[in-house]
Amino acid sequence: MHERIGVPSVEVRSSWVVATVVLIILALSFGAPWITIVALKLIAAELGDLRSVPALATALAWIGFGAGGLVMGYVAERVGVRSTVIFGAVMICIGLALSTGGEAWQLYIGQGLFVGFFGVGGMNAPFYVYISRWFDRRRGSALALISSGSYVAGAVWPPVFERAVAYGGWRQTMLYYGLLVVAMVVPLAAIFLRPPPELPLPVGAFSAMSASNSVMGWPPNLVFALMAAASIFCCVPMAIPQAHLPAFCSDLGILASHGAAMLSVLLGTAFVSRQFWGWVSDRMGGLNTVLTGSIFQIVAMAAFMFTQDEIGLFTVSAAFGLGFAGIIPAYVLAIRELFPAREAYWRIPTLLLCSGSGMALGGWLAGVLYDHFGTYAPAFAAGVAANAINLAIVGMLVFRQRSRSAWLA
Repeated sequence: MHERIGVPSVEVRSSWVVATVVLIILALSFGAPWITIVALKLIAAELGDLRSVPALATALAWIGFGAGGLVMGYVAERVGVRSTVIFGAVMICIGLALSTGGEAWQLYIGQGLFVGFFGVGGMNAPFYVYISRWFDRRRGSALALISSGSYVAGAVWPPVFERAVAYGGWRQTMLYYGLLVVAMVVPLAAIFLRPPPELPLPVGAFSAMSASNSVMGWPPNLVFALMAAASIFCCVPMAIPQAHLPAFCSDLGILASHGAAMLSVLLGTAFVSRQFWGWVSDRMGGLNTVLTGSIFQIVAMAAFMFTQDEIGLFTVSAAFGLGFAGIIPAYVLAIRELFPAREAYWRIPTLLLCSGSGMALGGWLAGVLYDHFGTYAPAFAAGVAANAINLAIVGMLVFRQRSRSAWLA
């Protein structure tokens, strides 16, 4: 476990209060894109019966999360995270309203620009930087907690949206949910999101390494570029079940409500296991945790290719959630371990942009491959291939880190 000896900790009880509020805000904000996923077949039926159209809208939202985080992270450094979060909540509401217009371009702009770039983008990446400044001893656990917001959203909202869409339609569901986000997020941000405490010293188990002109004996930006590339390839397979599981189940004759419940199992399991991965990462470090989680993910991804029955898919979904859950916060922890704290405001959002782009690519690619082949099997195979590339990159970084540590010892 990475400890700082003889240095006062900034962690207090209010640190966990703030982290819990951030978790709630992210669980609400990340709920917005799930409406498009749950209603994918209905939206596609109104737009030429092409699943690639709503799949692309979801992909644009993921790209928006990342690109917006890079820009809004810079803004949050100057005006404070409270302002960007309040602004983001209003943008989510506007984006969901625009998405109901009935045209593909309205869905793309509403999801990609307003919900993604200005909405969740104004919250997600700035929150990683913000919360990392509230913690120094249990940072991995705290990052795991707040990064679970998207999984809480995925566990809670799909069954709710499935019933809401069946009762009132996907347009009404989007409109009312946008209003709920504003009503909940704005007061929470105004009350709880105060400036974080100042860290007494630069933080990180590898701060001496970060202070030099190299990271693990390599140029810092080379290491960062490899981590960013690895995040893209790990998120391609990560996105495919999350974006297409309800539609995949429907194709197999499984009830839509059961498909939504399956998605909730996947993401609910991911939420629980992410807390475990946070505990692990505090002890074994960020890169080692990424490697371990990626191995679990590729095994579960391959299992989707060979599973067709409902009970089997529930089992594989739970296993997939257990495996991939700790990967993204472990990347963020690795950045804080390997690079100076003053660079966190741009390195963390940049990495999340890359991971979000991987999520976007995975969700969109699965839709395109389905439209071409009429089955999801090629999409799952592409996910396994992307995961294998990720394992090769991360494995190289872990080997380099261990070799360098042994040489310095």
